[in-house]
Amino acid sequence: MASSTPVRRAWRALIGLLALTAVLFGVNAAGVILFEKSSWVPELALDLQGGTQIILQAQTREGAQPTADQMQQAVSIIRQRVDASGVGETDITTQAGNQIVVQLPGIADEETRDRIGRSAQMQLRAVLYTAAPSNTFVGDDGKQTPYPTPGPSLNATPTPAPTNGSDLSWATEEVQAKFLAYDCAKPANDPAQEPADQPLITCDTDGSAKYLLGPVELTGSAISDATNGLNSQNGQWAVNIVFNGAGTKTFGDISQRLFNLQSPQNQFAFVLDGEVISAPSMNAVITDGKPQITGNFDQETSKTLADQLKYGALPLSFEVQSSNSISATLGSQQLLIGLVAGLIGLALVAIYSLTVYRALGSVIIASLAVMGVLTYITLCILAWRMGFRLSLAGVAGLIVTIGFTADSFIVYFERIRDELRDGKSITGAVEDGWDRAKRTIYISKSINILAAVVLYILADSTVKGFAFTLGLTTVIDVLIFVLFTHPVMQLLARTSFFGGGHPLSGLDPTALGAVYRGRAQFRAPVAAGGTSQADKRSARSRNEAVRRQTIAERKLAEQSGNTRSAGEGND
Repeated sequence: MASSTPVRRAWRALIGLLALTAVLFGVNAAGVILFEKSSWVPELALDLQGGTQIILQAQTREGAQPTADQMQQAVSIIRQRVDASGVGETDITTQAGNQIVVQLPGIADEETRDRIGRSAQMQLRAVLYTAAPSNTFVGDDGKQTPYPTPGPSLNATPTPAPTNGSDLSWATEEVQAKFLAYDCAKPANDPAQEPADQPLITCDTDGSAKYLLGPVELTGSAISDATNGLNSQNGQWAVNIVFNGAGTKTFGDISQRLFNLQSPQNQFAFVLDGEVISAPSMNAVITDGKPQITGNFDQETSKTLADQLKYGALPLSFEVQSSNSISATLGSQQLLIGLVAGLIGLALVAIYSLTVYRALGSVIIASLAVMGVLTYITLCILAWRMGFRLSLAGVAGLIVTIGFTADSFIVYFERIRDELRDGKSITGAVEDGWDRAKRTIYISKSINILAAVVLYILADSTVKGFAFTLGLTTVIDVLIFVLFTHPVMQLLARTSFFGGGHPLSGLDPTALGAVYRGRAQFRAPVAAGGTSQADKRSARSRNEAVRRQTIAERKLAEQSGNTRSAGEGND
C-alpha cells in the first residue's frame, strides 16, 4: 500500500535536511581543501585565543596634541573598517591621549594590517599628469641620467592663477621639476603631509605609476555610502559610491568639467594616506551623486576599495608604532568552563526529557544533536566567509539557546498529549498538535530573533557575539523543528511502539487520562471504593472527564442519565 501523505512529507523533509547538511559540509570542505582559508574548528575570539596588538600613533602638524573628539571619531571609523567583513570581536581603545590600540584575534594578515595602517584622511583630487615611477630620463646623447634636484631659481608661483582643480597652471616650473625627480621607491616620501590647497605629487599604492594631482576638491566625509557589486551591463565587479547633499553638487560640477577633458586630465583620484588607491576616468556627467567605479576588480579588491571609501575621513593621520602578539585575556580555562556548563545543561535537559516524556525524550536528544551539528559547521563557514570568531559571550549565547529549544519541545509534546486526552488517535494527535503548537513556537522564536537583532545593533563589540549566536541558533532551532522533529514524530507515530501507546513511549492514552472516545462520549465510570492502582486510574479518569466537559456536554450527559433512569423506572 502506498505511503500516506504525511509519511511522504516527512521523508521529503528529512532528505532535504540531509541534503542541506551535506551542502554545508561540502562548502566548508571546499574552503579547507581548495581555498585553504577555512577550518574544521570554529575560530576563537581575542578573549579565548589571543591575537595581535597594533598601536597607532596620531600624527598632527607641528606635534599638536589631538583632541578627545578627534581620537574618538578615529576609533569609531577604524572599528568600522576592521569589522566591515563580519563579527571580528576586535578591541579598539585609546591610550596616552594620542595613541589607538587595536587588538585583533589570531594572527592579523597583511591585508588587515595594511587596512589599519592606512586609516588616514581620504582626499579626492583631479589628475594633472601621470608618468612612470622612474626618476630618470634619456638625454640627447642616449644616456640615462637622474633628473636634477629642483633649484631655488625655478618659478614656484602659478601663472596665471588657477581657476579650478584641473588647471595646468598648478604645474609650475618648480612643481614640474619635483614631479620629474620624484621616485616612488624612495621611502622618505611623505605625501600625506602635503597641504590640501596645493598640488600633490604621489604614486599609486603598488608604486607602478606616479601622479601630479590638483588641490583637494572633496574629502571622504562627503561620501555617505560605498558598496561593491556586479555591474549589470558587463557582469564585472564595480564600486558604487553615494555622495551626501553637498558632495553631490560639488561632484556634479567636477564631473561636468572633467568629462570634456582628455586623458589623463579626465581622471579623478581617490587618495588615502597620501597614495592613490584609485584614479578612474570620468565617462559621463554625474549629477545624482551616485558614480560607479569600474575596472580590473574582483570581489575582494572591490570590497576593499568600497570599505576604504565608505567609512569617511579620519580627522588624523596615523603611523604604526608597534605590532606584536598578545595572550588571551580569558584563556582556555574559561572556554572549558563554558563548555562544561553547556554539557551540564544538555545533560539536565536529557534527564528531564527522559523522565517526563520517557522514550519520547529521545526525540528531544536527537533534535539537539542535529542542531549541534548544524550550528558547529555553520560557525566554521562563517569564520571563513565573514570573519566570525567565537567569544565567551558567544558561548553563553549557545548555552542559553539550549533552554529556549527545550521550551519549544515542551510546547509541541504537550499539544500532542492534549490531543490524545481528547480521544484522538496518535497519528491524528501528532498532526493536530503540530498545527496548534507551531503558531506558538513561531511567535516565541520571532521574539527571540528580534531581541537578538536589537541587541546586536545597539550593543558594543563585547556583546555582539552573544547576540549573533543567539539569533543564529534560534533560526537553526526553527529549521530543526520543521525538517527533523515533526517529520520524525510523523514516522514514529506509525510504529507499533509509539503508535500503539506503549506505557514507556510517553504517548500512553490511559496514563494521560484520555477519557474521551468521541464528542460527548465517555468511558463507562467504574464503581468507586477500590484501592487498587486500576481503581485509582479510573477515579482520575472520571475526574478528568467531569473537569473537561463543556456546558453542552454536561447537559447532554444529564439528559442521557435522566432518560436512562426513566427507562429503568418504567420497567
